[in-house]
Amino acid sequence: MALVVQKFGGSSVADAARIHRAAARAIRARQAGHRVIVVVSAMGDETDRLINLAFQITPRPSRRELDQLLSTGEQVSIALMAMAIHHAGVPAVSLTGGQIGLRTDRTYGRARILGVTQRGRIESLLSEGQVVIVAGFQGVDEELNVTTLGRGGSDTTAVALAAVLKADACEIYTDVDGVFTADPRIVPTARKLDRVVYEEILELAAQGAQVMHSRSIELAMNYNVVVHVRHSAREGEGTMIVQESPELEQTVVRGAALRRDLARVGLLGGPLGSAVAARAFAAIAEVGLIVDDIIQNTHGSDGTTNISFTIDAAEMSEARDVVQRLSRELGFRAVEIDQDVAKVSVVGIGMRSHAGVAARMFAALDRAGVLIENITTSEIVIGCIVRREQGELALRAVHEEFQLGAAPAGGR
Repeated sequence: MALVVQKFGGSSVADAARIHRAAARAIRARQAGHRVIVVVSAMGDETDRLINLAFQITPRPSRRELDQLLSTGEQVSIALMAMAIHHAGVPAVSLTGGQIGLRTDRTYGRARILGVTQRGRIESLLSEGQVVIVAGFQGVDEELNVTTLGRGGSDTTAVALAAVLKADACEIYTDVDGVFTADPRIVPTARKLDRVVYEEILELAAQGAQVMHSRSIELAMNYNVVVHVRHSAREGEGTMIVQESPELEQTVVRGAALRRDLARVGLLGGPLGSAVAARAFAAIAEVGLIVDDIIQNTHGSDGTTNISFTIDAAEMSEARDVVQRLSRELGFRAVEIDQDVAKVSVVGIGMRSHAGVAARMFAALDRAGVLIENITTSEIVIGCIVRREQGELALRAVHEEFQLGAAPAGGR
């Protein structure tokens, strides 16, 4: 008897009909003799609705109270899913993050999972034949304050449960057929990948691909959880996310991603010295801001330095307060904020053993008339900061350059 964790995203439980369809998948797995845990997100755009409601009340809602509010979306979903399964004559029980003892730190809005304290309760319910339905995206800290895990956090809940309970399968059901070489809504020629390794999907997620939450991939990689991404409305093989696959290294670039929700913050004309950067980013970390790319330039003519970094555009309000304070305290001449940038990236473990990828990417963007403002690289990623309005054009250009829409042709 296998243990299967199934996760259904917001679009997969957006209305009563879709909830019944998701319930039917869980029931089929149970009828096949498996023990089944179902993790669900809030229905459709419910999280966005709740956020908008909070900001109608106040322009700066308390982070604690915002998490308390947002967690209610998943509580609605789990209750309705349990009702749908009961309606089909199958026993089921719905549980919140707190009820399964999903413990987190107290970083409201981006909490990290520390453990699951009620493992015995879950296993007992499964042994009784219950389908256990868990609210994704949420947990509680050591003082039982409700916390949320950030956008896409239900993926992280599902993988964490699969890891803790040593599940045989972790299935992520969504509104796409699997992981694609690029967002098919932007690049119509994007191709579905049958298999992808953790490192690649982790980077694709971090660079803007919308398939899975990057922290869920980190967990899967750390605990060797095999993840299967599939369409919730139709049958299909989907995409398997695995630890390693030697044959995949023959392809230089696996996929391309676009991150449109970026903003760039610059501290200009400050004093030289590593201590300045250390103090600046310590202050930024203290308020919980997650920094993407960092660029520091030194100007020999006047002996000053510029420090710029990119963050999620939704966090600009907090970032503005921090950098303005830092500018005064550290002696920078000015603060520059640019909310019209995007980042296009290519990802592939094959880059480790192939030269010339960067040159091809830059040439493709030049031919498309895309201006590159900043460049970042790692072992398996090349990313370019561009104007937001040129982001989609840039994504299509690099996707075409590396022939990602064509059948794999081996090494290049």
